[in-house]
Amino acid sequence: MRYRILLIGASVAMFSGYAAHAEGGDATAGATVFNKCKACHTAEDDKNKVGPSLFGVIGRTAGTHEGFKYSSAMVDAGKAGLVWDEASLRDYLHNPKAKVKGTKMAFAGLKNEDDITNLLAYLEQFPKKQ
Repeated sequence: MRYRILLIGASVAMFSGYAAHAEGGDATAGATVFNKCKACHTAEDDKNKVGPSLFGVIGRTAGTHEGFKYSSAMVDAGKAGLVWDEASLRDYLHNPKAKVKGTKMAFAGLKNEDDITNLLAYLEQFPKKQ
């Protein structure tokens, strides 16, 4: 019984640390990570490039940014309820093709969790339009 309690306690501690870590991103470091995205995306303004603008992406339904031609897979993901929040963006940034099978985004993903956390902090600076 004591062994199970220790395992549960360790699991809670690990989960709590992860949640706190996700909230503690560094937007300045995230701007550096965003350099990997700049060839195709912008976040500082609402202009599409090769990829859609990421200005105000948090809270946006997938596949809906005006003026961008998304893959049918991304449009379908949005119609199925995919909204870009911290959890969904974290999954997508880790492995885009696994999160949205058929996406036309060629980026392989970010493997470092700190990079993803920092990138999310950077993107949060550019709020969704009201």
